[in-house]
Formats: sequence, C-alpha cells, structure tokens
Amino acid sequence: MLFLMVTSRQNEWSKLARGLETAPGVELLWAESGTAALQAAQVNSFDLILIDEVLEDMPGLDLAKNLIKSNPMLNCALSSALSKESFHEASEGLGLLAQLPLDPGEQQAHDLIEQVTAIIKLIQGAESTLT
Repeated sequence: MLFLMVTSRQNEWSKLARGLETAPGVELLWAESGTAALQAAQVNSFDLILIDEVLEDMPGLDLAKNLIKSNPMLNCALSSALSKESFHEASEGLGLLAQLPLDPGEQQAHDLIEQVTAIIKLIQGAESTLT
C-alpha cells in the first residue's frame, strides 16, 4: 500500500508515520505542500493521502477537494480541529475516509490501515466478480 502524508509538521506527525511505516506492506511518501501533493498524485497511485489541516500553500480541505475532483476514488483523511459536526458540514460530499486529530498517533495509523485494507479487499472482490 502506498500512502502520502502531506504536512510541513513532520515532528507532530511522527507517531502517525511510525505507526504506518512499521506496518507490513506500507510505503510512505511525504509532501510539504498542496502543490507537491497534487504533483505526486499525478504520477503515483496512492491508496491513501493523509492531509494536514493547514499547509504551506493552501488549506488542507482545499487540497482534499482538488484531489478528489481529479480522482473521485481516492481515499483521503484530513486532520482538523473542527468538531465532528462542523467537520462533517465542511467536508460533506467529499467522501473523506477519516477526520484526524491535529497530532495523530499510532492508533490512528492502525485504524487507517484497517480501513484501507478493507476497501482494497472490497474493490478486489468486486473486480473479480466482474471478470
């Protein structure tokens, strides 16, 4: 599985990164800006993109919108300080996989890996029934 972490706060996201990197079969790439993430998404097929709330060049929510607009099947998770209700309203229609805390940790990494693995299995199962 190929994941992209988009943040300029690598120290605050180090626990999440450690949780992802120690999982078998996970490769982790980093981008510090929305522009770099958009470029990376053009040349890589990411299984999940994890986006910080505020990036160097745009809000994380704007990046999620741009990514999903270009590929509606892309899995994204976004860190946000908003309440669950406000986050739901702000991200409605985007199909975000998860709302992450501002300093996500190893538990979020494990939860995300489980969710992405389940999605991949569903897609593979659907594809095998179509062929």
